[in-house]
Amino acid sequence: MAPPLPIVRVVDGALPRPLFLRLARAVRALGTRRLEASYRTTFWFPLDGAPAALPELAVQALRPLVGWTGCAGVEWWLSRMRTSDVQVDFHRDRDEALARRTGRERHPSTGTVLFLNRCRGGLLAVTREPPDEDNPARAPADLSSLDLVRPWPNRLAVFPGDATHGVLDADGNVPHGRLRHPAPIRLALVMNGWDRTPEGVPPFDGRAYPALRFEATEHVPANPSRGGPSLSNGQ
Repeated sequence: MAPPLPIVRVVDGALPRPLFLRLARAVRALGTRRLEASYRTTFWFPLDGAPAALPELAVQALRPLVGWTGCAGVEWWLSRMRTSDVQVDFHRDRDEALARRTGRERHPSTGTVLFLNRCRGGLLAVTREPPDEDNPARAPADLSSLDLVRPWPNRLAVFPGDATHGVLDADGNVPHGRLRHPAPIRLALVMNGWDRTPEGVPPFDGRAYPALRFEATEHVPANPSRGGPSLSNGQ
């Protein structure tokens, strides 16, 4: 039997270089501001709207690559963590407010991660298998099912919105707790495409992350060249 096809599509050089460098600098400029709340600080950007933040400018630039077909907009947030202390278990993205209110599971149509730096470990791990509550970090029972993507500047990973995913630690293992030696912060931009706005997700207003503000009157450098080809699983 042939092995299953990779669940993740990976593209290097996803953003035009001037835009990528500007976005990465802005995220680095945040330092540790709201670091512990990164995964709870999400914003909604309608695809027919005008960008108010650099990540929203990135969404517009990435649209030809990702497609976001049938999506009304993109929910985005910053993924910032030390890979020596991974704070997110394996999970399936969902409308969190809807799930708390009704118990109903509603998933985005597309999950997307744009890596902003290289780091020690921190591989994105994606699988069709469900999370397993009996395992550390709720890792799936069959670890051989994982598609792995190594963080690399301007590398884009695209996968189904209902896929299980998590982050491996600095040693390349399923997280079991904080490691002895601290690792630098892994930086990424997460963008989920939805057919309608997830409950309670606000538009960007600049107060949480002032360094990410973008004014519509600003000049955007033109650079159609995006560089590298799509890569296979595990790159």
